[in-house]
Parts: sequence; C-alpha cells; structure tokens
Amino acid sequence: MILAVLQARVSSSRLPGKVLAEIMGVPMILRQIERVRRSRRVEALVLATSTEQSDDPLAELCEREGIDLYRGSLSDVLDRFHGACITRKPDHVVRLTGDCPLADPKVIDDVIELHLKDHNDYTSNTLCPTFPDGLDVEVMRFSALEEAFREATLPSEREHVTPFIHKRPKRYKLGCLKLEGKDLSSLRWTVDEPEDFRFVCKIYEALYPKNPAFGMSDVLKLLEERPELVGINSGFIRNEGYLKSLAEDEKFLRGGRLDA
Repeated sequence: MILAVLQARVSSSRLPGKVLAEIMGVPMILRQIERVRRSRRVEALVLATSTEQSDDPLAELCEREGIDLYRGSLSDVLDRFHGACITRKPDHVVRLTGDCPLADPKVIDDVIELHLKDHNDYTSNTLCPTFPDGLDVEVMRFSALEEAFREATLPSEREHVTPFIHKRPKRYKLGCLKLEGKDLSSLRWTVDEPEDFRFVCKIYEALYPKNPAFGMSDVLKLLEERPELVGINSGFIRNEGYLKSLAEDEKFLRGGRLDA
C-alpha cells in the first residue's frame, strides 16, 4: 500500500495560520488535498499535525471534512510522521508538506512510478532540483522510514524527516526525478511568506474556474502570458527552513542548547 502523509501545522513561524488561509473561499490545506487526491498511485492519505492547542482548528477541519488525521509531536516531525504510518503499515510512504497548494498529482505519480520501477529505498524530485519549489515529492520504503525513526539524532533529521535516509547513499538506494532539458527550480510555488500566498491566489483565480484540475504545464503557460506574476514572490531563498536546521545541527554537535 502507498500512503501519502501530508504534514501541516498552524503555527508557521513566517506565515502563521497559512494552512487555514482561504484561497477562493476554501482553506489552503483543502485545496492541496483536493489536488493530491487526484493522484492515481496514492492509495490512502493522512494529515499529520501536532497535539498543540494551536493545531486544534486544523484537526477540527479534518474531522469535519472526513480527512484521516494523526496528531503527534510538534518539533519531532520524524516521530509524528512515523506515528502517522505505524498503524497503517504501508509498503511505501509519500512525504508531502502542507505549504504546496499547487501540488501536481502527475508529478506525484511520476516520482512514485520511478521509485517502484527502480526498486529504490528513497526517490524524490528534490535531491537534484529541477521542478518549481512547491512541487516537492519524496517517496520512501516504510522500512527505511522505520530505520530513520530509530536511529536519527540530529535536529535536521528529526525535523525534516528524510535527511537520515538521503544522506546515506551507500546504505540506501536513492533515485531522483528530473525534468528533461530544463531547470525550473528558481520558480517559487511554495507558501512560506505573504507574497507567496498572494502569488498562489493569483494562480488559482486565473486557472481554477475554467479547470479545477490545472497542472504544472498550465501554470507555466500562464506565467509565460503574465510574466509579472513571477515577480510577486521572487527573491526568497529555497529551503530556508532546512538551512536553519543545519545550523541547529552544529549547535547540537557542539553540545549547545538548541533553543539558545
């Protein structure tokens, strides 16, 4: 069984409450789930959030909408992610994050199919980034996730779930899906800043009414026709959160306090 785990929380440091912010009258997280559910290869989906009171509104939304829900640690996301999987016993797990309302089900399926075809332990389109930031997909064997859960110690490994696996290419067979002949990784389609949210709203307003199932190619065509949209949220650093976690690793290894 292939299980998608969508990790999300309300208490974002850069844009609090973003997952519940409405895109055309619907919470952003529901817009993303609507898209993920169009995947042909994902067989089940669970939203993994924290047990913190701040995430109660997100949990209540999931309950109202009939979305499978797991609540766990806020800071130890690997523990939360593993907890979301353990009772469901999937063969493979798809990791998605709740800041990607332009997630493309075809890209999700393409990563899954490469993962299965090559019998990989871990496959993504992020190790060799050529897709727009915000179409990130990671797929791993559940057995590899279990090993990471048991053995990972660094803050970045606990917060970002998969580094323990993809930093060990001699131990795990890794795969990466790349776009052929082009690199679109400079395009920013994720939502971490107010400008990102404004950009995504513009995309939905332009494309969703005519085609609710619009995909990456439709967004690219729109950006060719309206290049000014790209400027709304350009200039931010890709993977800024992970870079901060690597700095926390240095403090951890020196024996310093992580909250210092």
